[in-house]
Amino acid sequence: MKIINFSTQASVINVYMAELRDKDYQQNRLLFRHNIERVGQMMAYELSKTLEYKTKTVTTPLGTADIALPEEDLLIATVLRAGLPFHNGFLHVFDHADNGFVSAYRMYTNREHTEVGIHTEYMAAPSAEGKTLIIVDPMLATGGSMAASIEALVKTGKPRKIHIACVIATPEGLEVLKEVLPGDATVWCAAIDPGMNQHKYIIPGFGDCGDLCYGEKL
Repeated sequence: MKIINFSTQASVINVYMAELRDKDYQQNRLLFRHNIERVGQMMAYELSKTLEYKTKTVTTPLGTADIALPEEDLLIATVLRAGLPFHNGFLHVFDHADNGFVSAYRMYTNREHTEVGIHTEYMAAPSAEGKTLIIVDPMLATGGSMAASIEALVKTGKPRKIHIACVIATPEGLEVLKEVLPGDATVWCAAIDPGMNQHKYIIPGFGDCGDLCYGEKL
């Protein structure tokens, strides 16, 4: 499994990450969602460089031009609800891709909210057979919801290759993915944070991405 961590590189993604982490900046949901989306766009562009391309001839009003175009069929899947703006960022780049949606979310299994289980109840996606599967979810904390999403999506068919994209990951979550992903999979992260607190939130992270994007839930 290959891991790409953009926080070790000099790029504008670091500007968006600084704003996403800022507790004062987070008061504006529109701006927060916009930056999640922009991280998705930038990450999708970088990912596009790894796809396989084939030269095709395009007819213009004045002649023809040979252009290298991707020849891989893409399936972009996201984990509801926090993944929606991140997913939109990828769609701005891969606008012809198929789309999938998985409802996989954490549920605390003890009164102290220190143990987490994963609940999956809904999926809408085409077959992943032969496609390049890109699963996008802003937060890779325990890795449980991502592992459940991978399991659900590959049941529809064997992908050609799998990419995982997240805004922030933890070492624990990455270790979980190593157990469920094929060896040629790639994980794309805007940052890898040191770990989680007792409630399984990423530290320093930026809080609950879904709540910051759309408001608190019951």
